Amino acid sequence: MSVEAANDVGLWKFENCPNFANAHAGCKIYASMNVDRLHQLLKGVFKDHTWEWMVDFLKDIYGAEKALELIDERFFAFPRFSDICQFGDKLTRIKQWTDSEYKDMLKVWLAALAPLLKGHPNHLKFLKSVTDFILIAGYHSHIETTLRYLQDALHGISRNIHLFLPYRHNQPISKISKIHSLFHYIECIKEMGSADNSDTEVSEATHKNLIKDGYRASNKVDYIPQMLRWETR
Repeated sequence: MSVEAANDVGLWKFENCPNFANAHAGCKIYASMNVDRLHQLLKGVFKDHTWEWMVDFLKDIYGAEKALELIDERFFAFPRFSDICQFGDKLTRIKQWTDSEYKDMLKVWLAALAPLLKGHPNHLKFLKSVTDFILIAGYHSHIETTLRYLQDALHGISRNIHLFLPYRHNQPISKISKIHSLFHYIECIKEMGSADNSDTEVSEATHKNLIKDGYRASNKVDYIPQMLRWETR
């Protein structure tokens, strides 16, 4: 939306609302924002980007339908074991993912996809670097050694991410904000502590009680007032 259009509909500024930045001229706004492992790493880097790129890459190798069948077969083949999710045989057909499903996929996707990537070692190295980064970033505490591991994983991502440039449809990877955020994780951890201090996974866990249960208790028509009444009971 243009500035003119925003002014016309009254969205460009709020009357009688002082600008917060006016009283904080020396504020470094970027330093006030911490990292978010759930939305930046699990949902962003892992599911929305790396997973989609890898699926497109496998489609180029095996063909669209065959690639999806092979991915489903590989994830379905995992035997039952403690703390290992059973994905069923229609993994690639799932449209909506949850936080726990991202984590379950992250545990096994290297083993699942490695046989499909024979002859493409750098693609597999990229997956390993992404996996290492996400898992290490989730540590509850850090020392210089773990931060060095995190830096090594970041170097691995930087070395091989160019392999997936064709699947960005000629748009530069540098424009992806969630990929760019990876370069700030070590700095943020040093300044503000481990990433789980600011992970929105905690607040997302309240959706079931605060949002989903309220919606289910409504009649699904004009549900917001009903949800509010349900919350205040």
